[in-house]
Amino acid sequence: MVYMSLLLRSSAAMSVVLAFGVQASAADSVTFGTNWLAQPEHGGFYQSVADGTYAACGLDVTIAQGGPQVNNRALLLAGKIEFHMGGNMLEAFSAVEQEIPVKVVAASFQKEPQVIMTHPGQGLDTWEELKNAEQFILGDAGFQSYYQYMITEYGFDASKRVPYTFNPAPFIANPKSAQQGYITSEPFAVEREDGFVPNLFLVADHGFDTYSTTIEVMQATIDNKPEAIKCFVEGSIKGWYTYLYGDNSAANALIQKDNPDMTDEQIAFSIDKLKQYGIVDSGDTETMGIGAMTDARMESFYANMVKAGVVKDGIDIKASYTLDYVNNGVGLDLKK
Repeated sequence: MVYMSLLLRSSAAMSVVLAFGVQASAADSVTFGTNWLAQPEHGGFYQSVADGTYAACGLDVTIAQGGPQVNNRALLLAGKIEFHMGGNMLEAFSAVEQEIPVKVVAASFQKEPQVIMTHPGQGLDTWEELKNAEQFILGDAGFQSYYQYMITEYGFDASKRVPYTFNPAPFIANPKSAQQGYITSEPFAVEREDGFVPNLFLVADHGFDTYSTTIEVMQATIDNKPEAIKCFVEGSIKGWYTYLYGDNSAANALIQKDNPDMTDEQIAFSIDKLKQYGIVDSGDTETMGIGAMTDARMESFYANMVKAGVVKDGIDIKASYTLDYVNNGVGLDLKK
């Protein structure tokens, strides 16, 4: 399974000396490994580095970029970094199945930012019409996860899938095709390269209800350093509120320092889409705060994935996450 292989692909010493929830007298150095190059989808974390939110509760946080040649998940498993940016809950379920002691402690995204794009005015303008596309340009991970759900739940056709090579040219050339994309990425590229605004169907809005862009830690960190987790999770939550609704200029400067290819135009597009589609802040976050997770959502997603044949039945999914650090309304006062 692709997610198992991703799990395998993917410390600083720390002494927390005060009681839970109390600021440490000296900052503890920790590292957060992301899952790709610096971008607005990581904005809340950069925000809390830039404005001192992490430092205020006792952490000196280094953000280690992911990328094609970086294996931050492996560094987490080896104890070389304390925090890791996970993908969605399929990775966490797979970890439990493999008896790897990784747990999700917060969900930065309430919705998986995965979309299916189509050309407007081609009879592919609604979710139901989407099934009529001549081909679905999908990567292996998408075909083996959300597209299996679309097949089971909505009757999409597996035989129409063609591999995605991360080049939009085949999609642009065929107006009857559909292509996968991240809400913040591929649609931007299509608009710039071919001058049209594609139809966007967010798979999360049609029942693929996983959490995404999670914060993962090892069980040993939960056992030994809960204060550091509390600081990092709550600091990240506050960072996301400020990044989305406040002055995010310092965070964007750090993002562009780490990733000079990230343009102002791309940043503005990404933030707009994160807000427009409720990727970070929607549903439960409106009362529980950003980062929220619930047992009901976890159980719903797991049941859907078992039904679609994506994961096995019988996994103890409660071993894949903890609610101890979220759902407390942290940061709601920062939302403007």
